Amino acid sequence: MALFLGTYQNKLDAKGRVSIPASFRTVLKRMSHAGESALVATLVLRPSHQYPCIEGWTEKGFEALSAPLDQYNQFSQEHEDLVMALFGDATSIETDREGRIVLPADMVAYANLTDTVTFIGTNKTFQIWEPEAGARRIAEAKAAVRAAQLSLRTVPA
Repeated sequence: MALFLGTYQNKLDAKGRVSIPASFRTVLKRMSHAGESALVATLVLRPSHQYPCIEGWTEKGFEALSAPLDQYNQFSQEHEDLVMALFGDATSIETDREGRIVLPADMVAYANLTDTVTFIGTNKTFQIWEPEAGARRIAEAKAAVRAAQLSLRTVPA
């Protein structure tokens, strides 16, 4: 399965290194151009434009995100705004052989990360949160789903 599932906590060291959960590394390798047999995984990180967290994307997922941009005139203001918003703060990172990455300092500050981080699987992406903020976000999402009585059968057309 190539989905990011579950919630995991890992330590962030003084150099900004953190281990990506093993199940997430498997997905990253599967959805990379190097393939599942690669010793390292490549991913794209960007600050979320909705929440104080870092989004983690597979290579192929981030490329798919950019595909609709081809429908815009490359020199239009809309294209320019979308490109800047989505790609301007993004960075491509490789894990080391132990599955660790170094989080960029500006993203660590943006997400208010300290010595422990929470990885939250969000289907085709994952998020890296300050643990208490991540727990609050999960609780808020569950409450919103219950209040709106959402289900996969009620997805708007």
